[in-house]
Amino acid sequence: MKPKISIIGAGMTGSTTAHWLAEREIADIVLVDIVEGMPQGKALDMTEAMPVVGKDVSILGTNDYADTKDSDIVIITAGLPRKPGMSREDLLVKNANIVGTVARETYKYSPNAIFLILTNPLDTMTYMTMKVTGIDPRKVIGQAGILDSARMSAFIAMETGVSVENINCYVLGGHGDSMVPLTRHSNIAGVPLNKYLPKEKLDAIVQRTRKGGGEIVGLLKTGSAFYAPSAALAQMAEAILKDKHLIVPCAAYMQGEYGVEGIFFGVPTMLGRNGVEKIIEYELNDEEMAALKVSADAVHKSVEKLKSLVSFE
Repeated sequence: MKPKISIIGAGMTGSTTAHWLAEREIADIVLVDIVEGMPQGKALDMTEAMPVVGKDVSILGTNDYADTKDSDIVIITAGLPRKPGMSREDLLVKNANIVGTVARETYKYSPNAIFLILTNPLDTMTYMTMKVTGIDPRKVIGQAGILDSARMSAFIAMETGVSVENINCYVLGGHGDSMVPLTRHSNIAGVPLNKYLPKEKLDAIVQRTRKGGGEIVGLLKTGSAFYAPSAALAQMAEAILKDKHLIVPCAAYMQGEYGVEGIFFGVPTMLGRNGVEKIIEYELNDEEMAALKVSADAVHKSVEKLKSLVSFE
């Protein structure tokens, strides 16, 4: 019997995540949404594509959380997307109510699942999921660092003309404007970025990375990014189901690593069948540590605001 992945939220991000996962043929998929007919229609459309791509995958669309029973992985994409001019924090209260409901309902049917969170503000919604379910923090993971690092890699490739396969970028910290792209640790075929590109070009790429989501929101005007975020979720799910021990930047629960405690925060994370297997600690200089502290303070502030506005009961 194949593993089972339930995706909550059948909008552009959720359905595209289902698409990427179906292509990988690693699990049967349940696509859940509150809009009647929408997840059923998208699931049927994808099911009809499987003979074309030659993949034997079951894809179920539903409005009933009971259909998620015994999921190995639950992916939460449900929530309001950003609109032009909105920050991720602007979504805090509304999305907290949505994510709280989704987390409780899915945990009821799949208490042993690993939860992957995408809804913004990402780090805070990951914290919310842990609190309302009481789940082991290692089994709740936020998707952000893979996306932010991929954006940075794409911008480096666009600037240099080098294959993306030779570019390794690492973006740590909270998923917001205070994220910390590590230019000293990121590299092109082993050559650190700060040795490969002039400072002014690298600084511009760092800033574009920090504003990468907002850039897409501004262009789309009626939605937010979904191709890259969903591809990142699929990579995480595959690493977990295959017990790959893949090290990628994710929002993991911090217990003193990098001097950060009590929040979910973007760090290099080893993913395996138990969720977060290990947090990798890079040697950071004073400037990098200072930037990471600023980012951690921003996440702490968001979590404190959540605690003051929302009940975890």
